[in-house]
Formats: sequence, C-alpha cells, structure tokens
Amino acid sequence: MISAPLIERKLCGPGPCNPYAEAQVALTRPLLGHLDPEFLRIMDETCEMLRTVWGTENPRTLPLSATGSGGMEAAFVNTVHKGDVVVVAVNGLFGQRMCEVASRLHARVVPVDSPWGEPIDIHAVRRAHPNPDIIAAVHAETSTGVRNDIAALGEIKGNALLLTDHVTAIGGSEVSVDDWGVDIAYAGTQKCLGVAPGLAPFTISERAFKRRVGRPSSWYFDLGLLGGYVGGSAGRQRTYHHTAPTGMVVSLHAALTRILAESLDTAIARHEAAGAALQQGLVDMGLELFAAEGARLPQLTTVRVPEGVDSAAVRRHLLEHYSLEIGAGVGEYASSVWRIGLMGPNASPATVALVLGALGEALGR
Repeated sequence: MISAPLIERKLCGPGPCNPYAEAQVALTRPLLGHLDPEFLRIMDETCEMLRTVWGTENPRTLPLSATGSGGMEAAFVNTVHKGDVVVVAVNGLFGQRMCEVASRLHARVVPVDSPWGEPIDIHAVRRAHPNPDIIAAVHAETSTGVRNDIAALGEIKGNALLLTDHVTAIGGSEVSVDDWGVDIAYAGTQKCLGVAPGLAPFTISERAFKRRVGRPSSWYFDLGLLGGYVGGSAGRQRTYHHTAPTGMVVSLHAALTRILAESLDTAIARHEAAGAALQQGLVDMGLELFAAEGARLPQLTTVRVPEGVDSAAVRRHLLEHYSLEIGAGVGEYASSVWRIGLMGPNASPATVALVLGALGEALGR
C-alpha cells in the first residue's frame, strides 16, 4: 500500500486558516440512520454540490461507498464488455492500475506509455487504435505529480467513451467533465476535498449509462441497481442498495459546503499559489523537480532526492520532529523521489513555509 503524499498531521486548527475544519467536526456529530429523511436531504444536496465540483449536469453523480480505487473499479466494471478495446494512456502507477483492472474484465487493453514525469502523448493515444470502445487516463497522476490534458482527449475520442481518474485533481484543479467530453469519472475524498478517505465521488453520463454492462461482475458496484434514484431530487423513486456510510457523507457535505462558500475558483487558485510557491522554494534550495515543466501539479510536487541523501531517513526526521508526512516515490523512483502534497487545508502559505523550513533544516540547507 502506498502512503498518500499528504502533509496531514499539521492542520492549522479550526480558525480561518483551515477552511476544511467543518468536515472533521461533522465526523463527531451523532450519526443519522441511512434512511432518515434528514440524511436523504443531505445526500441529495451532496450530489448536487458534486455536480458543481465536477462541472457536470449528469443526474447520476453521487459519492460511492468506497475509496478512489473502488471508484476506479466501478467505472470499469460498468462500462467494459468482454473483448472491448480499451486504450489506456499510461505515465504512472495509476495508469498502470487502469490497465490491470481492464485486463481482469477480459478487455483488449492497449497501453500507450509515456515516460514517468512526462505528460501523456495525445497523438500517440489517437494513433493507438482506429476505433476503441474506451479511452482511459489519469488527470492528476499521483505517482509522478504530472497533470494530463483531459480536454485534449475529449477532442479526439470519437465514438469511444472517455473514462478518467481525478482522485488528486478534484477540488484543487479545474475539472470540467461536460465541457471536456468526459463520460465516466471518479475521484477520492482524501486529497484536495480535505475529507477522510472512504468515499469516491463518481459521475457517469447518460451516453455511457446507456452503453453500460447489463450485469457487471460486481454486485456492489452495479450502477443499474440504483434504479430510479439518481440524486438531486427528493421526488424520485429511491432503491435500497446498501447501508450508506452516513457519517462520511455528512462530512463530505460539510466540506463541499465550505469549499463552495469559499468558491471553487478561489480554492483552485489557492492550491495553484501554494504549489507554485513550494516549487519555487525547492528550486531556490537547489533541488531538482521531477515532473516536466508545464505539466506540474500544484497540489502534488515531485522532487528528486539529492545525491547521497537517505530518503527514508529524511522522511522519518520530518515526521518525528515536525509532524510532516511526505511520500516516497513509486516503483523504480521509490528512493530517488519525494512526493509533497499541499492539499485541502494544507494549500496555504503557512504550510509552504513550514515545509521549506523543515526540509531545509533536514538537509542542512
């Protein structure tokens, strides 16, 4: 299991510097029953706010009772038929996971590899197959800190369904599902939304829903079992499927309420500013950034470990002395790259200053 590259132990507290405190407080409130009318109202409002954050009018937009990896599986099991051609743009671990999930569904997987640290090659994706059923890609590749151009994929998808991962993007980068031509998208709550892990914000277009697998291999993730209820309207028929994690949904509702009160554009700009300041500070410290210039995520910065430095020892020092957790790299970069996340409440000037000061002390710079 890969440790999430979040600096999450040093929150600013419940004051103005932590715009996500409401989500934490919500987890301490008395639990509602999953059929309580008040919970159903909160669920409807949550679905509506997710539409805003996703940039979509898809009626089937909801928080799945699973982590982001569950969202990935739900996306694939509901849309991949046996023998379908699935073109996957791969430039990191989570693109590789897409290939793995699709292959288990007996798809004809066509991976289109780009070097880790570089953005996906849109032209190579277009050339990979003349008529794919699905094109899949990761918007914000968590393993490398690279932002991929999903809008460009929407322009070249043709008749294919476009399936995208926004786990690290949602709430911290622009996401515009409808404008970009995305058909199925999933995310997680524990990154820029600032909520504990456990829910997967999910959306699927009517076009994709009509082409879905009639009886997918997963009962739990079978979107067809949602019946007439698709969120956002108390007048719709509701179909019981499973006991919803009410505390998590209430927490997500609180976080989305606060983010939209701040304004989504402001939240995204805050992530952009924090990331730019961190990256400039790291360069000024003499460190080398890993992700290609022009494709760097602001909310997750990858930086090369200096020659001769023990990566694990530095990470342990930061955790024990400053309560800062930064992630190691992945795969062949496990000991040569650090992943530093400034997400949710940590996308702030105070956290940038803390990270740069602590890392500089650890490295003697």
